[in-house]
Amino acid sequence: MRLSRSIPVMLLALAGCSDDTRRMTVTATAYTSSVGETDATPDLAAWGDRLKPGMKAIAVSRDLIEQGLEHGTEVHIEGLDGAYVVRDKMNRRWTRKIDIYMGRDRASARAWGVREVEIRWRDD
Repeated sequence: MRLSRSIPVMLLALAGCSDDTRRMTVTATAYTSSVGETDATPDLAAWGDRLKPGMKAIAVSRDLIEQGLEHGTEVHIEGLDGAYVVRDKMNRRWTRKIDIYMGRDRASARAWGVREVEIRWRDD
């Protein structure tokens, strides 16, 4: 039996089969740990995480949770370096939206404004 021919074919088939990266275009805004933007506990996220300046965290609209953007999911955001982690969820009135955590830097949050961006994450 000659396995040397079947192994490369099998590896090629496996390499092409499974791209579990999801992509979606969403509206992206930014928020800070300030009572005026959140509630009386601005450093406490909806799932109980403590937010700290410098964290790469996002809040997601609840419809995106149903799409697989659950608590702890790593997300890559078009135009930003590194991975951001889902740590918070937004009010039910929002759909197809993320909110990028900017610590206490209100100027950066304002400068970000409102943008349409592509996000990428892996289904696990």
